[in-house]
Amino acid sequence: MADNPNPDMDFAEVEAPAAKPKRKGVKRRIFLVGSALLVGGGVFGVWWTDSAAKAKAKALTVGEGEHGFLTWMKIAEDDTVTVFSPHIDFGQGSHTALGQMLADELDAAWDKVKIEQAPADLAFANVSLVKGFLPEMAGATIAGLLPDAVVGMISRSMPVQITGGSSAIRFTGEVGMRKTGAAVRAALIAEAADRLGVPASELTTADSVVTHAKSGKSLRYGELAAGAAERSLSSDPVLKTRDQWKLIGKPITRRDIPAKVDGSAVYGIDFTLPDMRVATIAAAPVRGGKLEAVDEAPALAIKGVEKVVKLDDAVIVVAKGYWPATKGLAALAPKFTDGGNGAMSTPAIYAAQDKLRKAGGEPDNQGGEGDVEAAFGAAGAKVVEAEYRVPFLHHAMMEPFALTGHYKDGTLTIWGGLQDPLSTRVRAAKAAGLDVDQVVFNPMIMGGGFGRRFPDVTEVIDQIALLAKQVPYPVKLVWSREEEVRHGTYRPQSSAGLKASLGADGKITGFRMDYAQSGNAEGEVPFIYAIPATSRRHFAYQSNQIDGPWRSVNATQIGFYTESFMDELAAAAGEDPYQFRRKHLPAGSRHLAALDMVAKRSDWGTPLPEGTGRGIAIVESFGTIVAEVVEASVKEDGSPKVLKAWAVVDCGTTVNPLNAEAQIMGGLIMGLSSAIGEQVTLDKGAVVQSNFGDYPILKLADAPPAMDVHFIESGAKTGGIGEPGLPPASPALANALSAATGKRIRNLPLLTQAKA
Repeated sequence: MADNPNPDMDFAEVEAPAAKPKRKGVKRRIFLVGSALLVGGGVFGVWWTDSAAKAKAKALTVGEGEHGFLTWMKIAEDDTVTVFSPHIDFGQGSHTALGQMLADELDAAWDKVKIEQAPADLAFANVSLVKGFLPEMAGATIAGLLPDAVVGMISRSMPVQITGGSSAIRFTGEVGMRKTGAAVRAALIAEAADRLGVPASELTTADSVVTHAKSGKSLRYGELAAGAAERSLSSDPVLKTRDQWKLIGKPITRRDIPAKVDGSAVYGIDFTLPDMRVATIAAAPVRGGKLEAVDEAPALAIKGVEKVVKLDDAVIVVAKGYWPATKGLAALAPKFTDGGNGAMSTPAIYAAQDKLRKAGGEPDNQGGEGDVEAAFGAAGAKVVEAEYRVPFLHHAMMEPFALTGHYKDGTLTIWGGLQDPLSTRVRAAKAAGLDVDQVVFNPMIMGGGFGRRFPDVTEVIDQIALLAKQVPYPVKLVWSREEEVRHGTYRPQSSAGLKASLGADGKITGFRMDYAQSGNAEGEVPFIYAIPATSRRHFAYQSNQIDGPWRSVNATQIGFYTESFMDELAAAAGEDPYQFRRKHLPAGSRHLAALDMVAKRSDWGTPLPEGTGRGIAIVESFGTIVAEVVEASVKEDGSPKVLKAWAVVDCGTTVNPLNAEAQIMGGLIMGLSSAIGEQVTLDKGAVVQSNFGDYPILKLADAPPAMDVHFIESGAKTGGIGEPGLPPASPALANALSAATGKRIRNLPLLTQAKA
């Protein structure tokens, strides 16, 4: 439990939740905690009140001449506004966008706004994220009954400080930053009205100044901050309308870019401390295996090597630098068991999944409506069936894991980049046998993540916690690229059987998808088509691998299955794939508008050179609709060549078009890369791939030379932006290649089929 900021207050203490091998996601955690509180069970207890959190936040971040507001921001007497982001920076640009949202509602001068990383402390648990997810999990009615103070308690008792789920803008920004900015602006106006002796209605704000036009008097925010900070803030302030925005919707340059360009930005792998040692690790090749024996002598004979540390399932070499640590590790010949998983292989997993889906058993989760069996058996129905498969996918972070730990005077301090700082403290404390308040975590920017750096699927936290207690110096644990590839937490290997029926008019009358994998996408990825009878059934299968969230999570598998099969159904109906989708989308819908726009921008239907095809796909995920068209051909060696790509995005409101465009392009390229060449395979229980040589990432020469991204400003509820650009890419490419070659693609990656 974190330090009590007010020792006179009595807080109920609970045991910190243990790290779990399978990530259920923030929504699942919120649902459980919320349910416990609602029934009055006291299972989780209440750690912190809002007032305690504000007091602790002030103590941690507010200095002399500064005045804090909630846990989100402070104003200095020189008018500087500092915004504290609960989200980690790993290239997504959310810090700048969140700053835009708060500063716009605050009417702050943008050149006086700073955005900083919030500390890894319960005071900075992300209450807004919980507020955003809670209606989805507990229902809007129940969520609406919970006072903000209770939601705050839930957030801090879990605890939540997650970066993921494309939640920064749509939840933290909309629920937290905008409302905070508007509430603080109202408090500044109220303070100015009292000081000037005028009605608040006669005051205006702009560029961090409150002005009374009639008298010509004005007061700077820095002058008003002390008094405003003592005022109660509205929990439901009036927000600006779209026509009043000055910063939201503008392509403002990201604040994090200069330091990353000039090299002054410090990542976990760059971090150093005096007398620091460097370590590297080799874990059991077969996940689930244990360390049987290792002769330490060969490593200790290497100059610079100081220690060999044995873990339950790994061996670590500690040295005065990374090179001697690597040489020392290479000198070892550790013996590991296979944990009983030696027979696990990629073909065996697919076979087990197929058997599971077809055995006639009960799915562990399902959704849909109508009677699909009746639709399939109707007179005159044309039934189409297909089987699809997608492999494990690796996150392939640019920066492998590199965490520094130092255990001194009973406190474990860790530096590094992970996607949930608060949960990192919990997991590190458990691994080290410490209380949570004996662990300090210093979050750093990350060289990629995509879901790999969530604490409950990140065993490197356990490793650095155990290692730091055995080394009398600060020690940085660096995973080699080979270790990072072979011991990932992959997107699940998955297989699906799809079946649909077409009526005499060519419209779909029934649609069913049965899929087997770890993790469950039902409810996460909306089925967007208007079809009388639908069914989506999930059959849980778990291999020896730890599967984890991968960029766009299950939308990438479900998107590929659904949108590839829609093209198959269009062919069976003898219709154009774009027009076929149109007639299954409601008239006037946002989905139809996005589909029509991407068809228009890509000149859908115009002639193409022989051997070139266009493919179309549309997927909704994280509250955002993305329609994409890919134009592609096949090289002489049978591999795909992407020529052009178009994306039309409806995320409701585009906060920073410059950054949003980059996110969509990045997601689209990542989706193409995964479809073309990426896969993790198993043989005798172990991962076959080891580096970029056998896990090929899309090269610049193979990326589309032209990409067009267009945003529809629909004004709908704000959706995510970091992940939704990815899911339509793989089916759009597969559909384009099918159009070019006449060969239907049902399995990924494509390069394995080109070589077959």
